[in-house]
Amino acid sequence: MSIDFGLFLTELMSNPVLVAVTILNIGVIVVNGATDAPNAIATVVGTRCMKPSLAIVMAAICNFLGLLVITLVSSAVAETIYHMVDFGGDSHSALIALLAAMVAIIVWGVTAWYFGIPTSQSHSLIAGLTGAAIALQGGLGGVNWSEWMKVIYGIVLSTGMGFGLGWLFSKILMRTCVNVDRQKSDHVFRWLQIAAGAGVAFMHGAQDGQKFMSIFMLAVTLAMGVDGVDQMVLPIWLMVFCAINMGTGTAVGGKRIIKSVGMDMVHLEKYQGFAASLAATICLLFSTFGGLPVSTTHTKTTAIMGVGRAKCRSAVKWSVAVDMIKTWVLTFPGCGLMGYGFALLFLMFL
Repeated sequence: MSIDFGLFLTELMSNPVLVAVTILNIGVIVVNGATDAPNAIATVVGTRCMKPSLAIVMAAICNFLGLLVITLVSSAVAETIYHMVDFGGDSHSALIALLAAMVAIIVWGVTAWYFGIPTSQSHSLIAGLTGAAIALQGGLGGVNWSEWMKVIYGIVLSTGMGFGLGWLFSKILMRTCVNVDRQKSDHVFRWLQIAAGAGVAFMHGAQDGQKFMSIFMLAVTLAMGVDGVDQMVLPIWLMVFCAINMGTGTAVGGKRIIKSVGMDMVHLEKYQGFAASLAATICLLFSTFGGLPVSTTHTKTTAIMGVGRAKCRSAVKWSVAVDMIKTWVLTFPGCGLMGYGFALLFLMFL
């Protein structure tokens, strides 16, 4: 099923709940562009291969192209999110539950930031949707477990494959370039890392962009009272719309994030930055075409940890791994319970 822009506007003007869901989804996309997109190319700035302003421009362009190009070929991640939970039944109640999920995602993000709890926007999205669907359906029947398990597969892939490839590529490059002139190798790896960093940003647009596009599609189909859509077709106007909002977030808020992460937290040589970015790009490519929703930030972080481990054990900041585990342990139940609670509350009064 595909939805043209005219139909979307018609539904939007006649349904205030759809308007609220749309506004909240746009807000989440902008925040994602301001946080996750800069993280995707942090190593390019950290190794002084690009200035922050140029890196942000590259990130915005690659996010747009990645979302558009990959989605034209495969919308597997969007399909996973769309079919992960059951919002079927009464269309008004279903849309209210989706609204509750979006509110939960934002409230959890603010709460996590205030208390210093590490969080992932991708995992918050999944948790909020799951909690709201359980509240709507009155039990675990609101969850499509065959699709939800892809989240677990994604966590395993993004951590294991990200770390493993980062370690492997770094080891290969260290042995291959051991007798190569350092100045010449740095010049080559500067351009290779820029290319690999662009690859990470490209795949970030495809991976995260599809998650948010699926929310738009889910909201409109629920507003129309359409249930049980086996396959959706993401319209080009929606791809462009989401890409513009993500790029706007990157342009407005990305500079502060990219300087903090790229210059203060990441200390890699140019070949190491290339190895980490290449590992993350390959991991995101496999995840996206496999329909596995993953956290781009976690994927890139584990790749960097793999690169550090290839050099020496002490080079790895294992506290980062602890923070990632905290994210998984806290975000799914925390944001899920918020989605559940807000859904019950909204269904009672709206």
